[in-house]
Amino acid sequence: MLRMMVTPRFGEIDGMKHVNNNHIGEWFELAREEIYRYFIPDLDLDPEKWKLILVRNETDFVGQIRYGADVEIRTYILKIGNSSFTVGNEVWQEGNLKAKGRSIIVHYDYIAEKSIRIPDDIRQKLNALYIDEKDIGLK
Repeated sequence: MLRMMVTPRFGEIDGMKHVNNNHIGEWFELAREEIYRYFIPDLDLDPEKWKLILVRNETDFVGQIRYGADVEIRTYILKIGNSSFTVGNEVWQEGNLKAKGRSIIVHYDYIAEKSIRIPDDIRQKLNALYIDEKDIGLK
């Protein structure tokens, strides 16, 4: 499991005095960056080098995230297919789960416009982050 700390910024707070839900997806994207580096070590946005495409993204908001306390973003792999993988993310603040989500990402060739098999060396790295869904409570 990967872990990353985020300090909620004042500009992320809405009129209800909690972090606006739109920012959670941004935090999850930031937390997935280490996984992206498995595929694109320098994170070059050149389409000949970039090999990932996000095809599904979902988030469940479990509790309010407040300004003034850091949050921990947890990132792990839920599933690995031939050309796609599912990433799980969680937001924790002060020991409580505040949001959870999953994203399906495809190893993709933008030039040929088709999915491509995940190489074995990258598959091993993804496997090292694998957590069985029943062990974390996501459904």
